[in-house]
Amino acid sequence: MRSGLSSPDRVYFFARGETKLDLAHYYVSVGPGIVNALRERPCMLHRFPDGVDGAKVHQKRLPRGAPPWVETVRLTFPRYGLHADELCVTRLADVIWAVQMSTVEFHPWNSRRADTEVPDEWRIDLDPMPDAPFARVRRAADVCRDLLSELGAVGFPKTSGGRGLHIYVRIVPEHGFRDVRRAASPSPGRSSGVSRTT
Repeated sequence: MRSGLSSPDRVYFFARGETKLDLAHYYVSVGPGIVNALRERPCMLHRFPDGVDGAKVHQKRLPRGAPPWVETVRLTFPRYGLHADELCVTRLADVIWAVQMSTVEFHPWNSRRADTEVPDEWRIDLDPMPDAPFARVRRAADVCRDLLSELGAVGFPKTSGGRGLHIYVRIVPEHGFRDVRRAASPSPGRSSGVSRTT
């Protein structure tokens, strides 16, 4: 793999010294899991050309110079009259190519390429705040698990941003984002944690 990466010894994680090559090896080691999590979903890339202590690049559109075998999905944003061709992971090679482009984090939509406007996941976003430490986030996750169990649903927790938790709940892809958001909201005007990318 080393010969397939440019600058394999570039340090990305300065606290412990891990390099681009180390990151690629990590993603290879969790290959089936990362591909399953991203498969057929539009992905925004969080790139760190100067390592994680440097500036973060939020890359919605596929970076220039992508090889022809890297697949994309076209997203439209009618409100702004714009579109973007985002990475659509179908195999581990797509993930490693993204690492080559300095990607550390993948941010997949909660819908798939077949119909990007119909989510198949509801994501509950639990973030710590100054008056809500991580211990409280964990307690909130326990409450979510109990409530979801009462509804006959299962939530899969995942760390997010190094500080919070996302809880992924699979749903039948039958309704658009607005309807899912409305159904999930605890009361009018309050955020449900359901959006196209979270």
